Amino acid sequence: MTVAVEDYFQVGSFNRLIQRGEWYRFEPRVEANTRRALDLLDEFGVRGTFFVLGWIADTMPELIAEIARRGHEVASKGYYHRSMRAMTPGEFREDLARAREALRRASGQRILGYRVADEWLRPADLWALDVLCEEGYEYDSSVCSVLGRFASEPWRRFAHLHQFGERTLWEFPISSIELFGLAVPIAGGNWYRQLPPWLVRRAVDHWTRTYTTPYLMYFHVWELDPDPPKISAASWIQRVRTYRNLDRMPDRIREYLSRYRFTAVADHLGLAVQTQPPPSPKRAAPAPVPIVRASPKGEDRRLPATIVIPCYNEELILPYLANTLRSVEEKLGDRYRLEILFVDDQSSDDTYQALQRLFGEKANYRILRHSRNLGVAGAIATGIAAAETEVVCSIDCDCTYDPHALGEMISLLAPAVDLVTASPYHPAGSVRNLPAWRLSLSRSLSRLYRLLLRHKLYTYTSCFRVYRRSQVLQVEVRNTDFLGIAELLARLDLAGGGIVEFPATLQVRMLGRSKMRVLETILGHLGLLCRLALVRLTGRQSRLRPREVTAAGSVVTAPTEQQSV
Repeated sequence: MTVAVEDYFQVGSFNRLIQRGEWYRFEPRVEANTRRALDLLDEFGVRGTFFVLGWIADTMPELIAEIARRGHEVASKGYYHRSMRAMTPGEFREDLARAREALRRASGQRILGYRVADEWLRPADLWALDVLCEEGYEYDSSVCSVLGRFASEPWRRFAHLHQFGERTLWEFPISSIELFGLAVPIAGGNWYRQLPPWLVRRAVDHWTRTYTTPYLMYFHVWELDPDPPKISAASWIQRVRTYRNLDRMPDRIREYLSRYRFTAVADHLGLAVQTQPPPSPKRAAPAPVPIVRASPKGEDRRLPATIVIPCYNEELILPYLANTLRSVEEKLGDRYRLEILFVDDQSSDDTYQALQRLFGEKANYRILRHSRNLGVAGAIATGIAAAETEVVCSIDCDCTYDPHALGEMISLLAPAVDLVTASPYHPAGSVRNLPAWRLSLSRSLSRLYRLLLRHKLYTYTSCFRVYRRSQVLQVEVRNTDFLGIAELLARLDLAGGGIVEFPATLQVRMLGRSKMRVLETILGHLGLLCRLALVRLTGRQSRLRPREVTAAGSVVTAPTEQQSV
């Protein structure tokens, strides 16, 4: 019995979508899911081998200690959820050592076994077994015969001893059967959820009747999660592979636990793993407090700034946003005194209640709510009007742009600049995992706006911006939906405002759904372009009030009445 301990956002099929540096943003569920797995095995008195990421051991050592305390073996799945094919032999050794030490420290056990985190070994990858031998591992479980793989070496379908010089290593492959001359895995996990249950049952019964070598079973702890957050950026095939039949997985595992006797790999080999009692649970250290740099007189010299976040039916992504904002405050808090202002655009789900629950007790957070739905531009306008600082930023609730970049963007708000806007299509910018049709549409719209406006930008529709509040409040914007984002920039441009473009990275939305209606948005932009062209031809655009630049470089403007939305 083997169990893979990883979280729902660390799934192998999502490796290209979710970078390791973004793991901290996701709401962790691995702890609850691992306890579900432990309870399930306890229900049948089964001891198993838990293949754990070293990153999880360093992040949640008390969870790994509980696995050991409840009588199970802890083995290695590498440090990060990373394919060994992306590593050189030297990097592979370093990853093995780092993960082994983290797991040993957290569990109090000798770490004897290894399984690859992603992509089962192919014939060309068997050099990894030699490295495991040299590093003193007793066994591996990374080989899987799929279709014609290892067809010339059929014995690799069964447990066997790998020899490297004078060292040996047991290999416990993922169990498979031959079907029409091809190998079909029947070990559990994805195969339990995708293949017909009757076929897997018959195959396992055939295995136990026919072979003396042990049948190896596995599942991932996230497969026991009744309702995991869905990665909306995943393709259709990725969603099928990851989410299909999750609700049936616990009962399918129970069926095999009740019919067969299972044990841990180390127990099967007669190896002792415990070297010391598992560490006692430790209370988590408090979150770091942002550093405040004060003058010798104790005066706070940080620049005050407001971050406006429009929210409409964003309940699912708010924990992701909360983790991101916590990091932003920690990393920018020594330079900026940040106020976070949420504007709930009359959401129809529980967004407003979730905002109150997550942020309502924080002193520098405010939550506003529209009495009716206006749209993203209307929500941002409300936030700008309600802000009490001259520097106001707006970000997307889904963090498709990294909010940490605001530190650099604010620094570009020079005296003659009224708006800094992010651009993924700038030569120094980039996009990740966006569909080609969306890139083509955005670039085509940008070309049309570039023909019309003074500032020749690469992107005109980004919500990720920094504003000079006093100047932006003078701009009259008619559209309050997605069009209002481009309209604000365009009217500021036509009124003589200063605009700077910041190259940024745009990635696909991870959780929840986009609210943009594509055809409606395209037609709306074309209509807006026509109206703006008429304004430019007739010269009817009002000018911004002149600004007086002080010797210190700050901008002074006459007071203005707050615009209503």
